[in-house]
Amino acid sequence: QVQLVESGGGLVQAGGSLRLSCAASGFAFKNYDMAWFRQAPGKEREFVAGINWTGSSTYYSDSVKGRFTISRDNPKNTVYLQMNSLKPEDRAVYYCAVPKFRITEIPRSAEIDYWGQGTQVTVSS
Repeated sequence: QVQLVESGGGLVQAGGSLRLSCAASGFAFKNYDMAWFRQAPGKEREFVAGINWTGSSTYYSDSVKGRFTISRDNPKNTVYLQMNSLKPEDRAVYYCAVPKFRITEIPRSAEIDYWGQGTQVTVSS
């Protein structure tokens, strides 16, 4: 079965960096676009970043553009999210996700086939 296991979350000071990883198994990872979402307390889950199956195209929400970088290593079945210049408002549970469709525009939560269990990111001011 499909498994997505996130790691790398934690507590960091504002301005700091974290690198999230998502190890995928149970499907042909190299053939699928991948995405990261996040959900802050009391808020809806929102798109953060996406990457196509080859890694040649990336997509970002306006709130993280220029600070976060999504990448993938297909031989390792892993997708990453490098987060720099973190702000207190980046505090959330971050989820790895497999979209139902190729990413041509920002996917909505309803357009996700599989979710990881999430990893907590906390940014102190």
